[in-house]
Amino acid sequence: MTTEDNWKPVSAAGVAAGWGFIGLIIWLRASSPDAWVRILDDANLVFHEAGHPLVGLFSNRLMVYGGTLGQLVFPAVCSVSFWRRREPVALALCLTWFFENFLNIARYMADARAQLLPLVGGAEHDWTEIFSRWGVLPHDTTLAAFTAFLGWAGMIGCGLWLLWRSRI
Repeated sequence: MTTEDNWKPVSAAGVAAGWGFIGLIIWLRASSPDAWVRILDDANLVFHEAGHPLVGLFSNRLMVYGGTLGQLVFPAVCSVSFWRRREPVALALCLTWFFENFLNIARYMADARAQLLPLVGGAEHDWTEIFSRWGVLPHDTTLAAFTAFLGWAGMIGCGLWLLWRSRI
């Protein structure tokens, strides 16, 4: 039996649920004046903030990366779990969550020079520090646009993969 045969089947209802979730994310982002999906992005913010001290346990210099890593690691771990169990609908939803984070990361990146976004606790701006270290601060909006593109493409790709898995 090949690895391909081990995947659980995807029903039409599974495809509908997956595309419904992706569509809901897109609709909520489009209809929100600040492009914030309240329940999902509030959770992502918690993971972001938790990432700073967790990475800080290993290195103060790397702590600035912990926020972005934190908000990506949690959905990635969930995705790996469902991939290992060969559950395509749950995997597609977790990967959609992973890629949805790219939109928030892009928004934060694009604000690196302007620094207009309200930050939790009035902290330093992560991406200003990161882009300054890398010497690419003047390109913050270009890098943010590419990151947002990856987020949208990844979410749509999850839906297409789910549709392909269903073989509808």
